[in-house]
Amino acid sequence: MKKKLLLAVDNSAHSKNAIKYAVRASSLITDLSYTLFNVQLPVSQFLEDEAKASLKAKSALEKMKTKNAEDAHTMLEKHKTRMIRMGIKEGRIDIKNQPRKTGIAKDILEHARERCYDAIVVGRRGLSLAQEVFMGSLTNNLAEHSKVIPLWVIDGEVRSEKIMIAIDGSENTLRALDHFSFMAEHHANIKITLFHVVPLLKDFCRIDFGEKDQDIEEMIIKGDKRCVENFLVHAYKKFKAAGIREDQLEIREAKAITNVGKAITEEAEKGDYGTVIVGRRGVSKAFFMGSVSKYVLEKTSNRALWLIP
Repeated sequence: MKKKLLLAVDNSAHSKNAIKYAVRASSLITDLSYTLFNVQLPVSQFLEDEAKASLKAKSALEKMKTKNAEDAHTMLEKHKTRMIRMGIKEGRIDIKNQPRKTGIAKDILEHARERCYDAIVVGRRGLSLAQEVFMGSLTNNLAEHSKVIPLWVIDGEVRSEKIMIAIDGSENTLRALDHFSFMAEHHANIKITLFHVVPLLKDFCRIDFGEKDQDIEEMIIKGDKRCVENFLVHAYKKFKAAGIREDQLEIREAKAITNVGKAITEEAEKGDYGTVIVGRRGVSKAFFMGSVSKYVLEKTSNRALWLIP
């Protein structure tokens, strides 16, 4: 089945790294096509207002819009040429740019939703510092508001081909497995590590109960173990249906020392994983987005992070 990636790019080195990663993904994902997408630079609202009353301002506005469109097209064509040189067939690459409508992140998400892309790929810092300050973080906005489509955030030049999926037994993590097994179905050579962090009481409640409530901690650990064991039964079935064998999977487990997010990022660095996959929300929806996935997003460097809503 055909898979489609939307590469939200600009002219930065971070976008070039995202493109490199997406091209390398073609060795993992069969029948993969790409759309290079750019939201043009914003036009001054002052000039927009002046154009309503002044022909001179209107002419200047049209020239600016035309130049923005031409610059965006030229940039996308250069990216496309680079991808072709890296081995992607021209027929698998589309380019698309458009004026800013409601905001860069919202425009990207709307375009992806309307055309049913399987994932959005973006460089970690795809905007200049001035644009980040003015518009807010594009990556954070995409992560926060992407309710349906997975987001692949690429930080730096990813070299390792090792893959880690963080699991917690939740339905959202099962969707992460769904996404990965769909994208990488029938790949006989990949190795996947399913990494589970055993939560502590403080991961569920900020109140310090003290040592006398060790029984509660033990109950949480036992419940978590049962949850993950049941989860793995479903996980193996999903991988088998996707043509991924059980001997391609490794299960690793660690206990959270400070927090779950830190345990995931430390394991990713220690194990030199190039791709880390996490559900955006876990067992407790508000907790997971507010803490774990946000922490991993902020602390991940020189690797790809797949955030699955």
